[in-house]
Amino acid sequence: MLLSQYARDDGTPQIVARDGTEAYEVRTDHSLYAVALECVRNGQSLRDRIATIGLGDAVDLDALYAAGRLLPPVTHPDPAHLHLTGTGLTHLGSASARADMHKTATDDETDSMKMFRMGIDGGKPANGDAGVQPEWFYKGNGAALVAPGGALASPDFAEDGGEEPEIAGLYLIAPDGTPVRLGWALANEFSDHVMERRNYLYLAHSKLRPAAIGPELLTGALPDHVEGISRVRRGNEVIFEKPFLSGEANMSHSIANLEHHHFKYPLFRQPGDLHVHMFGTATLSFADGVQTRDGDIFEIEAMPFGLPLRNTLAFTPLGRPGPRTEIRTL
Repeated sequence: MLLSQYARDDGTPQIVARDGTEAYEVRTDHSLYAVALECVRNGQSLRDRIATIGLGDAVDLDALYAAGRLLPPVTHPDPAHLHLTGTGLTHLGSASARADMHKTATDDETDSMKMFRMGIDGGKPANGDAGVQPEWFYKGNGAALVAPGGALASPDFAEDGGEEPEIAGLYLIAPDGTPVRLGWALANEFSDHVMERRNYLYLAHSKLRPAAIGPELLTGALPDHVEGISRVRRGNEVIFEKPFLSGEANMSHSIANLEHHHFKYPLFRQPGDLHVHMFGTATLSFADGVQTRDGDIFEIEAMPFGLPLRNTLAFTPLGRPGPRTEIRTL
């Protein structure tokens, strides 16, 4: 089942569900976050809860998309309680691009390649124990979450704005502190790759950018093998198009291992919080020499996830250091 949300005329979210080609409103005034909380408290699955609530009128998701009314599939009423995080160097196709970005003339093997090999050797323990830690990064809170069709805005001090097509897990923390997975969504883990290439210790800075997820949330199990396409459109042209592979069959870490190393921290098990955790990319246009521009459109699609995720780049490079952020003393 695929779940999505659109903004009603008063701005509140309306849940939409579909199992095939037809999409229908769910007969509730509650958001998906509120319905998921009910499910956690009652020990019910999202699918069973929505079946109990029932479906109403059919909706045209493509028309809602074109009108700019689609929302992220789940949001928190207090954006400070939604966490955007991710892991890198997790996909079999990702290591060479990252290693090239971080390589110097004297490197025998970059730290990126070393971490990738650690994942290959210990990222999928067979005995159910925790495996090796992945690379981990923080992107922001719900204020940085962009809706499908919205603009991914680079700050004026950014050196680049590039897409990273990924799969994200979406989680709600239960009252007892247990992470509960709601499902999976396409994600654009938008980053500044020029800054990252300058020095890999700038990775943390390069990730403090907005991210988009959706439009639809896939409930149930994640397919072991996912095939997708990532594109960059400029005007009427497609200037970049490349397939990508995801799912555990194409990853150096198991999903369970990546989840463990995020949620092992009590900080990330606070009741009521939402987490959008991105599992890494296998391809990006920057690695193929593409320089993105203001107005470019990123498009990410993969069959199990319904509608493609599209977002426009809003990027006006400053070309010089901006003014210093002034701090006021009380």
